[in-house]
Amino acid sequence: MSKSAAALEELLEIQKKLLAPGGCPWDREQTHQSLVRYLIEETYEVIEAIDQEDMHKLREELGDLLLQVVFHAALAEERGDFDFSALTRSVSQKMISRHPHVFGNMQLRTSEDVLDNWETFKRREGKKHLLDGIPNALSALMRAEKIQEKLSRVGYDWPDISGALDKLQEEFQELDEAVDQDAVREEMGDVLFALVNVARFRKVEVEQALQATNDKVMRRFNYVEEVVKGKGQSLEQLSLEEMDALWDEAKEQGL
Repeated sequence: MSKSAAALEELLEIQKKLLAPGGCPWDREQTHQSLVRYLIEETYEVIEAIDQEDMHKLREELGDLLLQVVFHAALAEERGDFDFSALTRSVSQKMISRHPHVFGNMQLRTSEDVLDNWETFKRREGKKHLLDGIPNALSALMRAEKIQEKLSRVGYDWPDISGALDKLQEEFQELDEAVDQDAVREEMGDVLFALVNVARFRKVEVEQALQATNDKVMRRFNYVEEVVKGKGQSLEQLSLEEMDALWDEAKEQGL
């Protein structure tokens, strides 16, 4: 047994012991549904480590994410649904079947060829519609991006970014003309969808871009708040112009 296989086997056995009679009361109370929040949290912590380029943190967070996979597999085995070996065999077979250019004789030379072939395999595996399989649980921004990528793959797309930019301006105009709240909500959704499309043409991942802006806003406003507190004042005492001046200071300092 390889070193990696032995380490994974040890982790599997630890989780099984935690779920066994006499194991951990908390672990034994968990279900697939109750663990969803932890799966999401661990995924975002992995992403944060990648964004920070912190390899020590990435190793730790990937381990925590792997534990979630092992936990779900152990719960499934306990119920008789499937075990970890069935899970790994399934994904191994999928990877082999979807990479015939590596494990077979098919010639696929570019990443675009690979993605096109991947979609063909998915359709053969029983997808009724092109957009089937896009998870509802994705954030709205990521889901919009996925939808647009799939539509583009079959030619339902602007030839270049100018069409996407024109569409964005059109949606802004319709938002400006919306009267009742239902219409405003609908048009706002259209604006966001069109904006995601522009980002896709610019090869920007919208979720990461927005998170980076969120972080920037927090850093700059934390600076504003610290300066105000240092002067013995409260934020409520400042005018918008005064807070904006401090914001510009934070910006000048590279925050």
